[in-house]
Amino acid sequence: MCLNKKAIPAHRKADVAIILKDVSGHIMANTPVTVRQLRHKFLFGCNIFPLDEQDTSESQRAYQEQFAVLFNYATLPFYWGSYETTEGHTDENRLRRMAKWCLDRGIAPKGHPLCWHDVAPAWRVGKSLDEMRALQMNRITREVSRFKGIIDVWDVLNEAVAMPYFVRAENHMTEIVKRDGVVPIIKEAFARARDANPEATLLLNDYDNNQPFAQIVEQCLEAGVSIDAIGLQSHMHRGYMGRESVMGICKLFAQFGKPLHWTEVTLISGDARPENDFHTRIEDWHSTLEGEERQAKEVVDLYTSLFAHPSVEAVTWWDLTDGIWIGAPGGLLRENMSPKPAYKQLTNLIKGEWWSGEETLTTDPSGNIRFSGVRGDYEIAAFGKRALFMLDHSGPLEIIFGR
Repeated sequence: MCLNKKAIPAHRKADVAIILKDVSGHIMANTPVTVRQLRHKFLFGCNIFPLDEQDTSESQRAYQEQFAVLFNYATLPFYWGSYETTEGHTDENRLRRMAKWCLDRGIAPKGHPLCWHDVAPAWRVGKSLDEMRALQMNRITREVSRFKGIIDVWDVLNEAVAMPYFVRAENHMTEIVKRDGVVPIIKEAFARARDANPEATLLLNDYDNNQPFAQIVEQCLEAGVSIDAIGLQSHMHRGYMGRESVMGICKLFAQFGKPLHWTEVTLISGDARPENDFHTRIEDWHSTLEGEERQAKEVVDLYTSLFAHPSVEAVTWWDLTDGIWIGAPGGLLRENMSPKPAYKQLTNLIKGEWWSGEETLTTDPSGNIRFSGVRGDYEIAAFGKRALFMLDHSGPLEIIFGR
């Protein structure tokens, strides 16, 4: 399948005619102005589980700096079993600090996940299914309402396809969906999240990128579930699936008319694993020089393919550094925090080829400038003053300085 890079400007750029006025409404004619991009509209993300804003070590500082340089989107851990290890006592304060760190740097935080069959709370033992269903739904209401305005994007329910059949660890959700049905549970979970924050972006997320998940999405939409975006995972520990497969997945799920978020993406820089075992940690799984070069090429191909697709709005890498999740060499950084070729290549795309940077223009006698840029947040400066604007759609735009 041919990659149409020419599609990127059509989907990711906008052309605007900007008229500049001062606070009194006067046209700013023949005025030099500087236009500078601040961040992408497209969400380039990564999970940020290792963040410790209170850690001043050299390693943690390097992690934070390299995260903030590249990403404008971060996934925060809300796994119920670790978030609430004792019933009624949550990790809310730490997650608030993590979210604030993100917001202070223009990084949008996302909560993951609100409902999942894995990492279940240990204190559930002895409670009935009815009790646990009520607690699960109340948990959704609690987290979404408490973090409203701080975290406004959520993976509401995770991995619905496997949920009724999960046997690796005891949990409550598998038995609940067996009894009550997957779609009714999803519908109630989304309703709880929507009531708690009507403006939130709510995702249904899964690693099954095939017909079983597509059927659940279709059934949910027919049932009136308010899905805002479809989450797609792909941990390619067995090797890159290739552009044709990536585009096939996008085509399958784009039919529903919802934005697509690739919520968990991994390409490794070591030897491929022969099996899809995502639970057993391997301690001697390391990057190789050959693997790092291969990973860099695959990252460019994957991200270019997804950035060119009009339905894709977000891509989240998993993890930033090697060795975190099951020991996989899937990071963009090595364990010593040095950047791999993939990190550098991705930076060249996100902050280079797909970045408008800074441009100096002069308004015409009518106070107009024409500007073409990558969709996102911008700053425009003149006479030591500045104004902010969102470049999203092509067309006219009026900016008033001094408001």
